Amino acid sequence: MIKAVYPGSFDPVTYGHLDIIKRASKVVDEVIVAILKNNSKNPLFTLEERVHMLEDTTEEFPNVKIQTFDGLTVDFARSVEAKVMIRGLRAVSDFESEMQIAQTNHSLDPDIDTMFFTTSLEYAFLSSTIVREVASYGSDVSNMVPAAVEKMLRKKYAR
Repeated sequence: MIKAVYPGSFDPVTYGHLDIIKRASKVVDEVIVAILKNNSKNPLFTLEERVHMLEDTTEEFPNVKIQTFDGLTVDFARSVEAKVMIRGLRAVSDFESEMQIAQTNHSLDPDIDTMFFTTSLEYAFLSSTIVREVASYGSDVSNMVPAAVEKMLRKKYAR
């Protein structure tokens, strides 16, 4: 059984993230979407809200689980006995930093490999940062995030 970890902050989850999750779920037996508890960042959504968003938007994939973690991703992957880390590449500019992360993780645990997925072209422009920026001005993000996430964004920015 091949178990993979797809780490990120998912603040919020976008159609780009869901594209990677869907495609990874077809390649490996189990995908653990691992939401990072990063105290150095100031996320828009609480950890609980991000868990809820991901559980809601991935319920159609029976082999996808949502968990939270802090610390090194490689340590989390080891703790859940995952042998693969999933990473998304939107553009060539992502490649250098993602390659460095993959090589660092491999040096920390040679038994864990990284599998890269290039984002589908229709989502290549997407990032959680862009979604938050657009939503903060009250603009339509329905082509960037699922309806439930869009509703949560509207609620956050209405305050």
